[in-house]
Amino acid sequence: MSRIVITMGDPAGIGPEIIARALASGQLPAGHEFDVLGDCAAGVPGRPDARSAAAAIAALDQAVVALKHGRAAAVVTGPVAKQSLQAIGFPFPGQTEYFAHAFGVADFGMLLTGPTLTVGLATIHEALADVPALLSAERIVRIGILTAGFLRRRGIARPRIAVAGLNPHAGENGAFGDEESLIIAPAIHQLNASGAASFSGPTVPDAVFRDAARGHFDAVLAMYHDQGLIPLKLVDFDCAVNVTLGLPFPRTSPDHGTAFAIADQNLANPSSMIAAIRLACELV
Repeated sequence: MSRIVITMGDPAGIGPEIIARALASGQLPAGHEFDVLGDCAAGVPGRPDARSAAAAIAALDQAVVALKHGRAAAVVTGPVAKQSLQAIGFPFPGQTEYFAHAFGVADFGMLLTGPTLTVGLATIHEALADVPALLSAERIVRIGILTAGFLRRRGIARPRIAVAGLNPHAGENGAFGDEESLIIAPAIHQLNASGAASFSGPTVPDAVFRDAARGHFDAVLAMYHDQGLIPLKLVDFDCAVNVTLGLPFPRTSPDHGTAFAIADQNLANPSSMIAAIRLACELV
């Protein structure tokens, strides 16, 4: 029986509620043991503070210890408030980067997946103004290979992956930018040469997600956070899952935040947490 640890997230948010409801849902697969980490009494619902943020970090640290010592096969993380964590000294943009650092992983990425769309992100938690300078063929190739590996692990032998352009109309032959010709197209050439999957693009960003939702692609590589997450959360919000690629163990998370405004009011939907736990079990 595999053991999966679930971190509470910020206890002032909806994490404790959705975890409890997920575990009681009857929708989780057999053959796994679930252990919830974190002090749910370390915060007042709807009123995050330094104490609740510290409890969220402590749960993450507990998960790392369990994973490093072989006492867990996967981790599912509850939602945290990044600003609250950083206010007490958390040095990472998010939980994705925290786990990568804890395990010394440089080649990692963020992917979100739901019933309709799967989206890999070339850049993650970055200011939009910084994205063009951060994009490189190497970065796109890395996330492309990681995304292809995730799809193959889920049973897709020859994944079809669309690579979105950065600019409107995918640059329209340089009229709206040249990142497509200088960075993205060379990356696609390298990706196809790798044999990891079939990569198409640079595709027009405002149309490619429709094509993927209709089944023409197994995943889309988005160039920045909101380019990929806006369409995914539009169609799959209730049951999409955040996955950290490249770690030596599965790490999943619901695709939403702490929702402090509805904490402890029996209003939170546990579907994304259920999906995150189910995916962790599948990957294990």
